[in-house]
Amino acid sequence: MKPDLPQTLFLLNTTVLLTHQIDAAYWHEWNLFHLPGGNQFNLILNLPIIALALMAFLQVATHSPHQRLSHQFLAGLGLLTVAIHSGFFLAGHPEFRQPMSLFLLAATFILSLAQLKTLPLANRNSQT
Repeated sequence: MKPDLPQTLFLLNTTVLLTHQIDAAYWHEWNLFHLPGGNQFNLILNLPIIALALMAFLQVATHSPHQRLSHQFLAGLGLLTVAIHSGFFLAGHPEFRQPMSLFLLAATFILSLAQLKTLPLANRNSQT
């Protein structure tokens, strides 16, 4: 079965967000958040976030009645990520300023907005 536009946007946004998490490990993002336990605690925090993103994709891929909520969750996660990093930039932190880091954040912003815009299409494709 060929993915529809909302599914494609969800997959792209998930891919970009997970790649951002790889980049976050490079930049030691836990230091920006002042997390105790360093990378170990950061990994623990990422387990449920990644699990939720994958569970949400299952809802989208199967056109579940919960796919609208799944799109909202991922788009919200993307916009929250961009907002947090915008705050880091405004505070003068030098992390995440490489071209690929900036690209991932910009792509997250654009894909998250596109996901929200295509919510009516996701509803139309839901199973009832």
